[in-house]
Amino acid sequence: MAKLNPYLSFKSETKDALDFYQSVLGGTLDVRTFGENPMEGMPTPDEDKDLVMHGQLDAPGDLTIMAADTPSFMGEYVAPSSGVTVALTGGPEDHEYIKGAFEKLSDGATPGQAFELAPWGDYYGALTDKFGVSWMFDVGTE
Repeated sequence: MAKLNPYLSFKSETKDALDFYQSVLGGTLDVRTFGENPMEGMPTPDEDKDLVMHGQLDAPGDLTIMAADTPSFMGEYVAPSSGVTVALTGGPEDHEYIKGAFEKLSDGATPGQAFELAPWGDYYGALTDKFGVSWMFDVGTE
């Protein structure tokens, strides 16, 4: 079955961001650097060898976040746009997990909207985390 998941881009903070997301969401983290995975025909400058070529966090509930740094040979880094980059949603059975993720991601974040019961009947919240990634949280109620 196909799966849709976010792929985040960072200048050089991917490892720190994925470590933080793992502390929030749990799961298994796999990180590969440009130095560990040289690409044929594309030499990696020394200053880029410790940057993350590909990182993947597989969290409980079939959640996956992928991310990579932007090495010098890939051109200029483009920061995330405004608007939602990652949405963490679920039903009543996911309420405590999603509420906990919101609270943990709030550390160093720019507040958006508190995680609380919204007029449409779901619990909803939003923030921009300390890495500049915007998150939306929505939990349906019975």
